[in-house]
Amino acid sequence: MSEPPVRFGTDGVRGRANTVITPELVLALGRAAGSTLGDGPVLIGRDPRRSGSLLESALAAGLAAEGRDVVRVGVTSTPALAWLAARDGVAAAMLSASHNPFGDNGVKLFAPGGTKLGDDQQADLERVLGVLYADRPAPEPADAAVGAVTDHPDPHSAYLAWLGERLEGRDLTGLRLVVDCANGSASAIAPIALRATGADVVVVAAEPDGVNINRNVGSTAPDLLSRRVLDEGAHLGLALDGDADRLLAVDERGRLVDGDHLLALFAADLRARGRLADDTVVVTVMSNLGFRLAMQEAGVEVVETPVGDRHVLAELEANRWSLGGEQSGHLVFRDLATTGDGLLSGLLLCDLVRRSGRPFGELADEAMTQLPQVLVNVAVDAAAIDLDETLGPDLADVEHELGERGRVLVRPSGTEPVVRVMVEAPTETAARAAADRLAAVLRASPAALSS
Repeated sequence: MSEPPVRFGTDGVRGRANTVITPELVLALGRAAGSTLGDGPVLIGRDPRRSGSLLESALAAGLAAEGRDVVRVGVTSTPALAWLAARDGVAAAMLSASHNPFGDNGVKLFAPGGTKLGDDQQADLERVLGVLYADRPAPEPADAAVGAVTDHPDPHSAYLAWLGERLEGRDLTGLRLVVDCANGSASAIAPIALRATGADVVVVAAEPDGVNINRNVGSTAPDLLSRRVLDEGAHLGLALDGDADRLLAVDERGRLVDGDHLLALFAADLRARGRLADDTVVVTVMSNLGFRLAMQEAGVEVVETPVGDRHVLAELEANRWSLGGEQSGHLVFRDLATTGDGLLSGLLLCDLVRRSGRPFGELADEAMTQLPQVLVNVAVDAAAIDLDETLGPDLADVEHELGERGRVLVRPSGTEPVVRVMVEAPTETAARAAADRLAAVLRASPAALSS
C-alpha cells in the first residue's frame, strides 16, 4: 500500500507552497477528492497569497481529470465558500494556509453540503492520494466525461445578504468599530458586510498584494488593531485571520479578547434568550480553565474535544448543539453555519454589545476570569516518543503540585513536528516553571529535534 505524501492535520493539509505543497501533490489531491467526495460539481476558493492561482490550477485539473465539474469562486473566505457549498449541496475546496505566513499554502476540503471531513473520510482520501501520487494511474474519464472548469458569476452577493439577515432586523447605527482584515480573504467583503449594518467602520489591513497576508496584522498580531481602536475612539475592534474563519476582538481600552472570552459571552447571551441548545457549549482541550469555571457558575455544561474545529463541529452536529469553538477564535454557531465564520461572529458580537448598552470591556471582564496560561512548543519527533513514558514522574509531580487550581496538557501538534506543553496555574510564574520543567524533559529525550 502506498503511503500518502502528506497527512491531514487538524484542518486539511498545509506546508510551504511549491516545496511541500507542490502542484504535483495538489493535482493528485484533486484527483483523490474527485473520486471520493460524492458526486456533482466542486467549488474552489482561495485566499490572496501569491501561490493561490498556481495551486488552484492544479487542483482544478485534478478534479476535472476525474470527471468533476469545477466552479472557481476566486478569492473568498473559507466560511463564504462553505456557505455556498451548504446552500448548493456540493463539495468544496479552499486553498489557504489560514494564519500562516504567505509562503505557506494548503487545502481544506468540504464534503457535499459544506461540512468538514470526518476521520473516516480523511483516511479514505489519504489512502487514495497515496496511490495516485505514487503510481500516477491514468484517469478514466474521456471525451464528454471530462470535467469542465468555469468561474462563478457572483459568489458573494447572496452570502452578504444572508449575513445582514442574522441581525434579525436590528442595525448597528451608532457603533464605531475597527476591522482588521489581515490583508486576507475578507479584505473586499468585510467592509461591505459591516457597513451595511449602519455601523461606522474603520478598515485596516485590507490591501492584499499576495505577500502581505497575516504580516504583522490580523488575529495573530493584534497590536495594530489595538492602537487603532484607541486612536479612533472605537467601541471595539474585530481581528480576522487570513481566510476569515477566526475572530478575535479588542475592547474599547485596546485589550485583546480571545476566543474563550467570546464563547463565554455568546454562551451566556444565547442561554438568556433560550437559544443555547441543552445549555451546552463545546470547546477543545486548549480552552482555559477559567472558561470552564465560569460556565460551571453560569449553569452551562462544557463538552471537550481534541484540538481542531472539525472535532468541535462533529460534536455539535452529532448532538444538535448550537455553540462551540476554540480559544484561537474559531467560533461555530451551528444553527447558522457549517464552519467557523469570523465575519458572522463579528456581526453577532457587535449586535450583542449594542443590545447590552454596556461597554464591551465590562462584558468581557464579567464573562470569565482567565487563568495564566503558558504554552511551550518543543521540537520533537512525535512518532518516536511515548509521552506518558517520557514525562511520567515529572508530569505526575506537576499535576499534584497544581491540584484543582491548575491544569496541564501535553499533546503532539497536528500541523508541525512539535509537542505542545500547556500549563495553567494561579500565577504566570507557577505556570512558566511547570511548563519549562516538562519542556526540559522533552528536549533531553532521544526523540528531540535540533532547533
